[in-house]
Amino acid sequence: MAIALCPGSFDPPTYGHIDVIERAAKHFTSVVVVVVVNPSKVPWFDEAERVTLLKEVLGHLPNVEIESHSGLLVEFAKQKGADVIVKGLRAISDIEYELQMAQMNSSLYEDVDTMFITTNPRWGFVSSSLVKEVASYGGNVSALVPPTVDQALSRRSKG
Repeated sequence: MAIALCPGSFDPPTYGHIDVIERAAKHFTSVVVVVVVNPSKVPWFDEAERVTLLKEVLGHLPNVEIESHSGLLVEFAKQKGADVIVKGLRAISDIEYELQMAQMNSSLYEDVDTMFITTNPRWGFVSSSLVKEVASYGGNVSALVPPTVDQALSRRSKG
């Protein structure tokens, strides 16, 4: 039974995130999407909101569950018995950071591998940060995020 983790801040979840998770779900028996709580970032959506949004937009995938974790991802991987950490790559600029993280995770926990899935080119320019920036100015991001996320962004940017 292969268990994969798909970690991220998901603040907010985008179609790029969904693309990577859907593709991972085709290859693994179980995929745990992990909302990683990063104390150095101030999120737009709290941990519970991000988990709820992900449950709504990924509910069509029966082998996917959503959880959150603060602390080292490899500790969560040990708890879940995960074999693989799946990370999406949008551009060359992602590779250096993600490779460093993969090597650090491997040095902390040799039993978990990191695999990279390149994002569909359609979503290569989409990042949560960019989506939030556009939304904060009242821009239309409906083509970049699912409707429930778009509605949450709209409420957040007006509030």
